[in-house]
Amino acid sequence: MPVIAIAPNDALIEKLKSNIQEVRARGGELYVIADAGTEMVEGEGVHVLNMSKTYGLLSPVLHVVPLQLLAYHAALVKSTEVDKPRNLAKSVTVE
Repeated sequence: MPVIAIAPNDALIEKLKSNIQEVRARGGELYVIADAGTEMVEGEGVHVLNMSKTYGLLSPVLHVVPLQLLAYHAALVKSTEVDKPRNLAKSVTVE
């Protein structure tokens, strides 16, 4: 089972590393998007995409870019219409 993890360099990085080891021990295929300085190590079943150093509040914005690209390319592989998702609820708010 592929698992995608976002690894920002913050106070919870050690907990995330522990969770990653749990997934790895159960045979999961890990894809980790990691900030600089997290010291994530690639190995069997662990693929790391290292991001450049980010600055605090800007980090989530930069982590979304690879996730959006992944979603886009997964939709293309599945031959899903990217611009017209099915079952999308549309609403209009009138004030």
